[in-house]
Amino acid sequence: MTTTETPDTLHRILDYSSRSDPYPLYAELRRTPVARQEDGSYVVSTYREIADLLHDPHLSSDVRNLSHPMPGAADHGTPSFINVDPPEHDRLRRLAMRHFGPPHTPGLVTGLDPDLTRTVGSLIDDFAGKERIDVVDDFAYPFPVTVICHLLGVPREDEPRFRLWVNDIIDAIAYDPKTDPKEVLEKGVQARKDLRDYLGGLLEQRHGKPGDDLLTGMANDDGPDGRMTDEEIVATANLLLIAGHETTVNLITNGMLTLLRHPEVLQRLRDDPDLVVPLVEELLRYEPPVHIIPWRAAYSDITVADTVIPKGSQIMLMLASGSRDPGHFHEPDRFDPDRRDNEHLGFGSGIHLCFGGPLARRETQIALTELVRRLDHPRLVTDPPPYRRSPILRGPIHLPVEQGTG
Repeated sequence: MTTTETPDTLHRILDYSSRSDPYPLYAELRRTPVARQEDGSYVVSTYREIADLLHDPHLSSDVRNLSHPMPGAADHGTPSFINVDPPEHDRLRRLAMRHFGPPHTPGLVTGLDPDLTRTVGSLIDDFAGKERIDVVDDFAYPFPVTVICHLLGVPREDEPRFRLWVNDIIDAIAYDPKTDPKEVLEKGVQARKDLRDYLGGLLEQRHGKPGDDLLTGMANDDGPDGRMTDEEIVATANLLLIAGHETTVNLITNGMLTLLRHPEVLQRLRDDPDLVVPLVEELLRYEPPVHIIPWRAAYSDITVADTVIPKGSQIMLMLASGSRDPGHFHEPDRFDPDRRDNEHLGFGSGIHLCFGGPLARRETQIALTELVRRLDHPRLVTDPPPYRRSPILRGPIHLPVEQGTG
């Protein structure tokens, strides 16, 4: 397999006009599994090659190693563990995991089930008497935000403030210097600073005080690895606050959109709620919340699919393309919740496997089960719906749905 420059295909994928359906372009990209771009970076688009690289210790996740990071990517502060390499990554992830899951808090996610169900039920109760709802604004956004605020110890009433910051940060990551005003990038930089300052203020209130939220736990825990610095805690909280709801919003919204496009599967889920477990796994393959990992760098020369990627090269991993690779999945463009051996890339793989994956899965399982059970003959108002700007975190910005027998 030889390396070929295919800049036009990548540019079309990143262009907003392709946001509603990038999958035909991914198929075009997979013709050259490892494609060199004009700027010297490489795009990898096939399943096996992506999976191998995600487990390759010669691939760096440290944004400080990138020769030309995408606009808006730089954190301008202490990076979170998702953007550093071992051993620093391993230490920070272990310290965060002490308060987020097994082995130290093994019942955290399952113990949330009653609260998750109550929150979902309350949001759906508010749909009563409404002929039209927006699945994003009325449900998929407030649900995971409520959950992550509770877990972190962030006041729910502050949500309007950090929603604006997060939106500006995500817009800056998707910044296109050819079409977007510089103001988009500047707002993203300022939003990063404002969010860090806000979380730093909350952290100051947690030192030396009891509490069962994540911020308090990280501020006061002295485990085998010692304690995080305040800067590391803020970086971790920043990651969890953004990733803890942005990806789940997309997964729930993409899930409801997919079910409305496949009414026979929607009816199956209504009749058999247990179907939701494999259904969510298929959603993570078929319409994942994260499409691209754009920031990786080669520590040394790496051979991928008979192509040598030189040391120092920047590498973009097209996760959503890999999960639709016909070389790995049978009929990959068919939504099939009965699919077996579904080793998708929806949450990545390797040491950076999604930290909050178990929580996102459970939130989405409960959300889709209850939406399908309680919505009255739901119908799409617009298909395709309007999408967010970002090609990395891909999902509808609104999903208007009508309900009722009409």
